[in-house]
Amino acid sequence: MRSYRLAEFGAPLEVVDMPNPAPEGRQVLLKVKASGVCHSDIHIWEGCYDLGGGRKMPMKGIPLPLTMGHETVGEVVAVGPEAEGVSIGETRLVFPWIGCGKCAICAAGDEHLCNRPRQLGVTCDGGYADHILVPDAKYLVDITGIAPDVAAPYACSGLTTYSALQKFRDFLATDPVLILGAGGLGLMALTLLKAMNAKGAVVVDIDRAKREAALAAGAIAAVDPAAPDAVKQVISAAGGPLRGALDLVGNAATSALGFDALGKGGKLVIVGLFGGQATWALPMFPIKAATVQGSFVGSLKELHELVDLVKAGKVPGVPLIHRPLSEVAATLEDLRAGRIVGRAVLTP
Repeated sequence: MRSYRLAEFGAPLEVVDMPNPAPEGRQVLLKVKASGVCHSDIHIWEGCYDLGGGRKMPMKGIPLPLTMGHETVGEVVAVGPEAEGVSIGETRLVFPWIGCGKCAICAAGDEHLCNRPRQLGVTCDGGYADHILVPDAKYLVDITGIAPDVAAPYACSGLTTYSALQKFRDFLATDPVLILGAGGLGLMALTLLKAMNAKGAVVVDIDRAKREAALAAGAIAAVDPAAPDAVKQVISAAGGPLRGALDLVGNAATSALGFDALGKGGKLVIVGLFGGQATWALPMFPIKAATVQGSFVGSLKELHELVDLVKAGKVPGVPLIHRPLSEVAATLEDLRAGRIVGRAVLTP
């Protein structure tokens, strides 16, 4: 198998050829058919998160060398002697957010929040390769009727936005929400809002092309955050202060705009990892009765729910940029520079 591996943080990926692993126990080996490129991989590649104020949080628990890639669809080519529920030749979407499987968090179905993760493409080898080894067939989701390149981004981009939007479920049908960022996640969120019979969303992005893409995807309005009256424009387009704001960027400017646009009892959910620090006026929390909540990917149960929505034809597609796996490094650079509109998918 050929893998594109991160041997040193910040260094170019290395091309490595090695024998295909032989699955043991409940393991399943898949031949990769599509692998999505996620902004999180840029942080892994760089080896740190920006905490603001000149502070960096180095990546911990990531063994190098590592094959990144956590949005993977593959064809089953070999199974371990104890593997159940999957057959050779089937094409499956891989749930990568695997936990230890032994703690109370995992037992509750929230493996993605486990404190001892075994996440494929993050703490274990992932899909930037032509084969991927999955520890158990239960992490393979049936995508019958969905093309591999379409399905791959649902493992992270789709799951992350679906799980985050669920945190607004009490009022999605009656109140528009604010979406900060119209990249791959933002466009995915707009498609999911349609599938969830939501009221819709006002979108904010600094890039005109991405604002236009958001409008084409059904946004109520698209606002330039550089405008001096950006908050006023957002509130006007939404018909009043927001009950929910979803920050898919996660920097000081977007979190501030999202918080300022909230009405009383509003909730700001932060997903993006761009970095920085917030400087909210503390009295505004009790005055607004506001909630700020983080959201990290989603559960296996939520991924099954999402795939069922896609199979039912309720989720419009997002723009896809197709690249060969050999261009993974250039694709990461394009994503870091903001040159990707939609979602990039690699094929071996």
